[in-house]
Amino acid sequence: MPLAAPSCVALLEHFLQPNNLNTMHSLLTPLADLVLVLHTAVAAFVVLGLPVIWIGNWKSWVWVNKLWFRLLHLGTIGFVVVQSLLGMVCPLTILENWLRTLAGGEGPGPSFIEYWFTRLLFYQAPTEVFTLAYTLFGLAVAWTWWKFPPKP
Repeated sequence: MPLAAPSCVALLEHFLQPNNLNTMHSLLTPLADLVLVLHTAVAAFVVLGLPVIWIGNWKSWVWVNKLWFRLLHLGTIGFVVVQSLLGMVCPLTILENWLRTLAGGEGPGPSFIEYWFTRLLFYQAPTEVFTLAYTLFGLAVAWTWWKFPPKP
């Protein structure tokens, strides 16, 4: 008879036992750091993608108008704008916070990655400021789509 794979609940229960909390912390903290790095990469793609498209069109770089690149860029900022207008928190922020909560968040302090990438990615301002900034940026991306249309 084949052995059944352990269920997610069984694995979670195993790691939540007091003697396994250090193991859980050592697994989940780097995973949360990885989510934070991914989040920063997505933000960098959106923010830096727009000037790259402008510069690329000025310098006749063909790849900046490839349909896949432009759809990915427009879709990413579109998602950010819609979630912001709906008052939603970014799913990557939710996932990172959840992993850090599961990890216990205890220890000598944040990891190097958490410390620096959090300062790079998150700013303190009213929600409306971010919603306005995302919307204006999204409009700039849409204008760029019109001004420099993508090519298949």
